[in-house]
Amino acid sequence: MGHDTRTREILRAVSRQAGWEILLALRQGPTRFSELEEGTQVSPRTLSERLRELVELGLVGRRAFAEVPPRVEYTLTPLGLKLLEALEGLESLIEEHA
Repeated sequence: MGHDTRTREILRAVSRQAGWEILLALRQGPTRFSELEEGTQVSPRTLSERLRELVELGLVGRRAFAEVPPRVEYTLTPLGLKLLEALEGLESLIEEHA
């Protein structure tokens, strides 16, 4: 996969419904699915699809614990954190000039 294609895929994923909200919610640290669902007000199906996509792109890490009931936590990867910081800078720039 070329660099240009990967960049576009990442930007597309972040700009889709809940992409940005998920990254913001994960800034707090490890977060469970149910906490993300509450915090983002996104349907479980959409949240699941978006998380899968963000994990595949390397922006979000997924850690499953061998417990009963099963527990899964999501975190920002270093790439996800850098992207979030860059997007927040872009947001500030836009707000300053709006």
